[in-house]
Amino acid sequence: MRAEYDFSKARKNPYAKRLKKRVTIRLDAPTVDYFKQHAEETGIPYQTLINLYLRDCAASKRELNLEWRRATTGAS
Repeated sequence: MRAEYDFSKARKNPYAKRLKKRVTIRLDAPTVDYFKQHAEETGIPYQTLINLYLRDCAASKRELNLEWRRATTGAS
């Protein structure tokens, strides 16, 4: 091993933007089940499917519909 290396001609990793970042995210069970079902059908891991879907949303700048509806209890 050399005592010193010359990085003056080095270039940035072109794939650095593609590196994944570990995060903790809490999803409800039906959402996870939905992606797990598709994972079985496609043979793609469910976490990869979730990432692909979120990446597509971000790339297309999809806006969320945050219109909340009141829950009805059925009682008058």
